[in-house]
Amino acid sequence: MGRKQQLLKRHRRNKRMALLIGLVLLVAIGVLVAWWLPLLLAIGAWVAHEAWFADHLFYSPGDDYQYRFPADSEQLNVRLDGECLRLENPLKLLGDETLILGVPIKSSWLGRFLDPAIELLGTDVRDQQTFERGVDGLRYLNLTGLGAALADGSLRVRGRFCRVSGSPRVWLFHHTDPRRQRVMVIAPHADDAELAAYGLYSQADEAWIVTLTAGEIEAGHYQQMGMPRAEAARTKGRLRAWDSIAVPRWGGVPEAHCVQLGYFCLQLPAMQAAPDQPIASREADLSDTRLFRQFNSMPLPGDTDGAPTWNNLLADLRALLLKARPEVLVMPHPSIDPHPDHICAQAAVLEALQGLEWQPKTILGYANHLHDNDRWPMGDAHSGVSLPPYFAGADSTDELIPYSLELSASTQRDKAMALGMMHDLQPPPPFKRRVRRWLQQLLAGRRWPAEGENEFFRKAVRRHELFWRKDS
Repeated sequence: MGRKQQLLKRHRRNKRMALLIGLVLLVAIGVLVAWWLPLLLAIGAWVAHEAWFADHLFYSPGDDYQYRFPADSEQLNVRLDGECLRLENPLKLLGDETLILGVPIKSSWLGRFLDPAIELLGTDVRDQQTFERGVDGLRYLNLTGLGAALADGSLRVRGRFCRVSGSPRVWLFHHTDPRRQRVMVIAPHADDAELAAYGLYSQADEAWIVTLTAGEIEAGHYQQMGMPRAEAARTKGRLRAWDSIAVPRWGGVPEAHCVQLGYFCLQLPAMQAAPDQPIASREADLSDTRLFRQFNSMPLPGDTDGAPTWNNLLADLRALLLKARPEVLVMPHPSIDPHPDHICAQAAVLEALQGLEWQPKTILGYANHLHDNDRWPMGDAHSGVSLPPYFAGADSTDELIPYSLELSASTQRDKAMALGMMHDLQPPPPFKRRVRRWLQQLLAGRRWPAEGENEFFRKAVRRHELFWRKDS
């Protein structure tokens, strides 16, 4: 069982225990005080839960994030002078900087009920990066795009329902601009490329989008239209296959550079475990990938028999890597993004590269899902993206190199429109989630964007896209 599944299982077990204890207390109050009081208390407890305690947070807000940056990473000597972040030495900007501010943050008492945030105020730029309610530990803010304000001493750091409680540290990372190189984005499902890297691939000189699965399962929205289960899954898969080819065109990627491999959702781990064995779809009553490849403009090795095997997946990837010859590969990060298809997508690409005559210069990892916090990036759409929670442990030797790309307002709007074209992000949220959002808006001051109701419109349409760089 994956770590995230273990955390969810523990969370649900603890929640059931709390509900049982609460039920016993309510019954006792009803017997000892008044029959109607437990009803009022139960309604109040439910409202409080939905407004303030419904987030899936599988760590203490008092835990420090445990990042290890390379020992040779450039650090800037800085201090907080009131609200202003001051450099001890002059900073020369080259234009390719990713700037990370590490600082202890302590929530106020209001910050246990309203989302605590750090406001970053420059001469011409204003940003806000949000953290966990009750935060009391080391966090990492993204200063990318604020380098000029930092250099001239005008950058202000202001707490909202929280305060900086210790000395700041700033890391500076230089990167070769991936937008001026051939980029290939590996998307386990249609929309993963847009969520993680629309700003990157839409500005790249040459980009390829390779989607591994059709994403056909969990087709309840189409079953509600009267379709049988298998037909609904096939319809959803065909629509998402179309999305994977058509939507990148909005970002300027030629149709010939968009490829859908048509393997089946959540079946990549089973394929990897038995590389030569076909693994059929869970819900579509289908064991041939060619239905979902019909929009491709180029032939692939797996087209020969349509068998959903790991070996066919590797052959498809090798053929695409040799044809596209990407200098930059963008794909899920194996330790930060826990989705099983995302882990297997990264593993398949690395296996396909073994012994291949073409090798990329750089790999950029992304995370569309987290182990520990389902709400990250926290805060509102169009705000900045701080570094996600990361708890590697004191004995970990993993070193992470962040690369952050700043998106203009117009690119953010185009990204939101691209997400709006994705069929999987269009169905309305369930009634319970709508009620929860209304309560959180009323009582906790949270806001959701007008561009779409799916949570990814809040999470992904931001001032930054964040990746982790690894050089070949």
